[in-house]
Amino acid sequence: MFGGGGGMNPRKMEQMMEQMGIDVEDVDAEEVVIRTAEYDLVFDDAEVTKMDARGQETYQIVGSPEEVESGAAGAVGAGDTDEADAGSAIPDDDVEIVATRTGVSESEAREALEDHDGDLAAAVEALE
Repeated sequence: MFGGGGGMNPRKMEQMMEQMGIDVEDVDAEEVVIRTAEYDLVFDDAEVTKMDARGQETYQIVGSPEEVESGAAGAVGAGDTDEADAGSAIPDDDVEIVATRTGVSESEAREALEDHDGDLAAAVEALE
C-alpha cells in the first residue's frame, strides 16, 4: 500500500495512517464466516483488523479457514445457539426498526416479521 513498507516501523506507519484520516482497530472476533454459493469458509480465532478511511470500512482477516459445505457454517461452533435465531433470515436491524416503530418487544417484532416473510410494512401494520 505504501510501496516498500515491509521494513517500516509499525508506529510510524500508524502515525502516517492517522495523518491520512485512516483509523485502525483490532476486532476481537471469535469466528468469521464467508459464504459462497458452493461452500463456506470458516475462520476460527482469526485476526481481524478494521480500517476506517473517511467512512469507508475495510476488514482484513488473517488466518487459515476451514472449507465446509455451503450453509453448514451455522452448525460450526453453534453450541447452545437458539434454533429459532440460528435459522432466522430476519436481519436484527429490521427487528429493531419494527420494534421501535410499534413499541413492542424485539421478540414480538421478530415474530411479526417472520409471519410476514420479512416484509417491514406488513409487520408494522399487523402490530399497530
